[in-house]
Amino acid sequence: MPRLVLASTSRYRRELLERLRLPFDVARPDVDETALPGESPRDLAIRLAEAKARAVASQQINDSWALGSDQVAEVEGHSLGKPGGCGAAIAQLRAMSGRVVRFHTALCLAHADGRSFAGIDLTEVHFRVLTDDEIERYVDAEQPFDCAGSFKSEGLGISLFERIDNRDPTALIGLPMIATCELLRKAGFPLP
Repeated sequence: MPRLVLASTSRYRRELLERLRLPFDVARPDVDETALPGESPRDLAIRLAEAKARAVASQQINDSWALGSDQVAEVEGHSLGKPGGCGAAIAQLRAMSGRVVRFHTALCLAHADGRSFAGIDLTEVHFRVLTDDEIERYVDAEQPFDCAGSFKSEGLGISLFERIDNRDPTALIGLPMIATCELLRKAGFPLP
């Protein structure tokens, strides 16, 4: 069986990948995540997922594959990143209140020999109209400072939504597992 390396230090992606019960290593990709001028949120997610996978794959030996992923939240054409702190999280949630937010979650499985497989998942999150008190209580309770969009859908963040439209519920957490399984099977990993 080929060797698998997760090109991410995200605990969320690691926990999702562990569900497959495949052995894997973790490596931090050295990638500048700055958007290019005029780059759409979708294109940014695709470019970063590929860059992360290729950066880690280039450091591997033997039959190794690197799995990179990136998620970019989009509100009315503008990208939202990870807030990093309380004030930014509150501002992001205020901006998303009553709106539809699109989450582009891209992934790339790359081999050191240049082969690669890629995919992208689109999730649309319909936010309720949120009061300032609700936003502040949520941010205080869950502190989602390392999450694009300032919420954790797998936790208390689910209370912020009217509905979620997507193909794969794990995509919103950071790694679309249905697409991941498809890419891993193409690369020769044995999955049920």
